[in-house]
Parts: sequence; C-alpha cells; structure tokens
Amino acid sequence: MRRTLIAAAAMAVGAFAYLSQPAPMQAQVAQTGPTATAVFAGGCFWCVESDFDKLEGVVATVSGYIGGTTDDPSYQEVVGGGTGHIEAVEITYDPEVVDYATLVDYFFRHVDPTDAGGQFCDRGHSYTTAIFVQNGPQRLVAEAIRARLDDSANLPGPIVTPVRDAGTFWDAEEYHQDYYQKNPLRYRLYRARCGRDARVNEVWQNAPAS
Repeated sequence: MRRTLIAAAAMAVGAFAYLSQPAPMQAQVAQTGPTATAVFAGGCFWCVESDFDKLEGVVATVSGYIGGTTDDPSYQEVVGGGTGHIEAVEITYDPEVVDYATLVDYFFRHVDPTDAGGQFCDRGHSYTTAIFVQNGPQRLVAEAIRARLDDSANLPGPIVTPVRDAGTFWDAEEYHQDYYQKNPLRYRLYRARCGRDARVNEVWQNAPAS
C-alpha cells in the first residue's frame, strides 16, 4: 500500500510539473512495475496499432473495445452501434523509455482530433476519438496536452477528443490483432483509400513540432 501511495504521489507531481510548462516535457509518470498501460481510441484500431508499434518504448499493442455497457462485445455489435463501445488500443509501454505525456502528444498527432463524427472514411460513434485515463495524474497530463494543442497548434477546428475514465477494455477478435502485419497489402490499400495519412498531414501541417 505504501508503495502504491508513493507512486500515485509521484505521478501527481509529474502532472503538476507538466501543467506549468508552455511546451511538452518528459513528464515523470512513476509506476510500480516495469511497464505501464495507456488506452487511446483513434478510429480504426488497425491503424492505431500500426502507428504506436513504431514508437520507441512501446512494448505491446492490443486492439479492443471500451466505453460501452455490454460485456465482451463483438465487432459486429460495436460497429452496429448497440453497445456504446468504440474501437481502441491498449498500449503497454516502458516508462523508462517513453513517458505518458509523449504517448498522448503522439496520439493526437496521428489522428484528426477536430472530427466528432468518426475518423477519415470510417464514420459513426464506434470510430470516434478519445483518451481513456486510468487515474487522476493521467487525466491531468492528457487534459493539459489537449488544452495546449487546442490553443497553439493552429488546427482547422477545435479539438473535440474527450478525456474519459477508462472502464473495462475488451480484447477484439484475434483476426483484428496485428492486422497490418497479417494482411499487409490489404492494410496498405485500406489506409491509402481511407485517406488517413493525407488528412493527418493536412490537419497538423501548421502545428509546431512536439
């Protein structure tokens, strides 16, 4: 219990320090183990997985569903709109290599956070963006970065990506996991036709570097 309280206090200090900075910093999000987790929803989870697997310090990525009311939902149930879930990816990372603030900034710069109706060619609630936080310090960091980018990144509209409390994360079906590696040609065609990279470049072209 003492170790948990110390870790939580350290996270809070790191979040407070981040809030006082005008630009991103390496927020020290203390952990009680060798790895930590973060959950992001950025439209198609195939693409979110692919993007985060390229970031140094990310240990593993899992596609899944979060934010709804149905236990163990299927893909068809989620995209059908009856469960309230959205597609998301659980990121396992090494905090000694990459911190939570960097993950949040990286996430924003790989989506269109000004789109409330979905992402790119994928429309509807199940493809909307969100950051799912697991504790108060994560919320402080995520909200601080969202506010800074909204104020200074010169985006084509206001950021509509919410910061939400994380509930149960349900793993997606096996065929969705590492889809970009299992089906590289189909994935590349889908991503290109969906216009993801072109829109991300358009949204962030006038933003200052991290």
